[in-house]
Amino acid sequence: MSKIAIIIGSTRPGRNGEAVARWVHENASQRSDVEYELVDLKDWDLPHLDEALPAAAGQYAGEHTKAWAAKIAEFDGFIFVTPEYNHGTSGALKNAIDYVGAEWYNKAAGFVSYGVFGGARAVEHLRLVLSQLQVATVSAHVGLSLAHDFENWQLKPTEQQTAALTPLFDQVESWSAALKTVREAAAEEDEDEAA
Repeated sequence: MSKIAIIIGSTRPGRNGEAVARWVHENASQRSDVEYELVDLKDWDLPHLDEALPAAAGQYAGEHTKAWAAKIAEFDGFIFVTPEYNHGTSGALKNAIDYVGAEWYNKAAGFVSYGVFGGARAVEHLRLVLSQLQVATVSAHVGLSLAHDFENWQLKPTEQQTAALTPLFDQVESWSAALKTVREAAAEEDEDEAA
């Protein structure tokens, strides 16, 4: 069974991200044969990146880094719930991504974004960042408009947006399962080289 994280990418007081992520999780939980888990960056309280070595080295010194790496390693795929701040994703989400390396490799990701223009530019920013980490991003994307999908800053998604979650889930689930075989093959190769 694949395990997919729904990562709340904002830690801002009064954030919309928690309500959006809970809506995504509520809909994802109705699906079978896949386990979805909410991962809230606010619970991890990661400081600004404080590792001396690059994440690609895989030699994490901080206990907070080791714990975060272990959490990310649990998952086969991700749905990032991101705000759009100044044409990009949140600093908190970028920081959390930068903390670890191999734990992201050869996994799939999709996006649910929100902002004045649906958060599309934050998603494009994340696609660039994640491509460097060998994360395959799916084309389906749900972009929530602050003008049309919120009322008095409270989430009120349209039926169209709720329906748009289905292809997002379908793509993240199928790519996550496919990339699991890539990771397993790489692990076997590593074992053979070590023998």
